[in-house]
Amino acid sequence: MVELELQDGLAVITIDRPHARNAIDSATMGELEEAVHAAAGATALALTGGGEKAFVSGGDLKKLARLRTEQEACAMALRMRALCDRIAAFPGPVLAALNGHALGGGAEIAVAADVRIAADDIRIGFNQTKLAIVPAWGGAERLARLVGPGRALLLAGTGQIMDAALAERLGLVDLVLPRAGFQDGWRRIARELATAQARELKILASQERTPREAATAFARLWVSEEHWQAAEKVMSRGK
Repeated sequence: MVELELQDGLAVITIDRPHARNAIDSATMGELEEAVHAAAGATALALTGGGEKAFVSGGDLKKLARLRTEQEACAMALRMRALCDRIAAFPGPVLAALNGHALGGGAEIAVAADVRIAADDIRIGFNQTKLAIVPAWGGAERLARLVGPGRALLLAGTGQIMDAALAERLGLVDLVLPRAGFQDGWRRIARELATAQARELKILASQERTPREAATAFARLWVSEEHWQAAEKVMSRGK
C-alpha cells in the first residue's frame, strides 16, 4: 500500500509493501500516481519506504512477469517514467529518505528526488543489468547528471551495489545519517525544506534565470510577513 501524510506544507509518501520489500507492481504504480497527485499543493515532498529493509527493491518481478510482449513492457516503462518525471518536476523540494536498500527501479525513484538522505546501513545500486535489462524509468539519465556519464556507465553497466558511504562519496547520496536517529533526522530536514524559500532555491538551481527574474523572486520573499518576523527576531537579539 501507499500512504500519504500531509502536515504543515510537507507531504510524505510511504511505500509500504513489507511482503515484497516495497517492490513496485501495477497496483502500487496506481496508488503512487494518486498520492503524487494528492500532494500537489504541498510545499515539499518526501518519499520513503515502510520498515528498515527496503526503500524500494525495484519492480515486483512476480507481478511484472505477466508482461510478455514488447508493447506491454514499453507501456509499463513509459508509465513509471512519467511518474518519476512528475516527482522530479514537483514544484517544491523533493527528498528521498532511503530507509532501506534502493535497488534497480528503487534507485531510479531515488534519483528522481532533489535530495537523497540515507541511513548508514543501506545499499543502493542500478543492478538491472543482472536481469539482462537496462534502467527504463529515467534513472540512467539522472544518474549521469549526478555522477557523470562515464561513472554512470560503470555503475549501471556492472550493476555495482554501493554502501551508503561510497554512494555519498560519489555524490549519489547527499547525506548519510546513523540508523538510530534516521527517522527524526530526515523528517527534521524535510520540514526545514518545506518553505517558500526552499521552493525558490529549487527553481534557481534547476533553471536558467535572468538577473531580473532572480531579483524578483528574492523581492517577493523580502516583502513577505515571514521574512519580517524572522528579521525582527534577529534584530532584537542585537539590542
